[in-house]
Amino acid sequence: MTATARLREEQVFHDRQARARAATFEQRPDRLLFPDDAYLDHETWVRPALARLGNLEGRRVLDYGCGHGMASVVMARRGAWVTAFDLSGGYVAEAARRAVANGVAVNFAQADGARLPFADASFDRVWGSAVLHHLDVDIAGRELLRVLRPGGIAVFCEPWGENPVLRWARRRLPYRGKERTHDEEPLRLCQVRALRLLFPTVEVRGYQLLGMARRVVGSGRVASALDRCDTALLRAVPPLRTLCRYVVLVLARG
Repeated sequence: MTATARLREEQVFHDRQARARAATFEQRPDRLLFPDDAYLDHETWVRPALARLGNLEGRRVLDYGCGHGMASVVMARRGAWVTAFDLSGGYVAEAARRAVANGVAVNFAQADGARLPFADASFDRVWGSAVLHHLDVDIAGRELLRVLRPGGIAVFCEPWGENPVLRWARRRLPYRGKERTHDEEPLRLCQVRALRLLFPTVEVRGYQLLGMARRVVGSGRVASALDRCDTALLRAVPPLRTLCRYVVLVLARG
């Protein structure tokens, strides 16, 4: 598949998702309202990942592939000047409605991560969730480096593809929230290596080893117990982080 065809497929796929969601919000606009904790605690890596951005008061922050826009709202509530973009016009529309409903100001744009419509050195911080693995990391990484200010930091939360058992399960087993485009693949080590050629500092931290069973058991006591086991196990044996379900990448520009 060509890059143009893949881009179009991604846009159509996510616009379709956004249309289905829009009907819900037409019936219940109050569902656009949410407290910060609803976003920060919906997955185990989100709160610690967002904390890596540091104090956001007065910072210019880019929500990179904003999707539903909850991260944009949370960061704006923390005093950031937030700009957000997404490839999907449908998701940009939803995110804009959510910002208005929650009483925060965010600038939105529809854009492709490989061709960002922002000036050089525009942002102090960049946040992205489940977006880099959709892109050509060589191209997107250069654009990301271009729009970050010197000393800037980017944090991305990405599905991770270095666990062979998990790769098999993603391809073969049905589970909640599996919807994706047919050629979508999790981030791999080769892509992290490409980012290390661009950024002087790239940190990678894995989340949910045993906790990946959340996809089956849901939330509750079992999930909480698995999270506690992960905390202890991954601290004791750091190499196991390469087998986790998700990773948080922290990219620092010199």
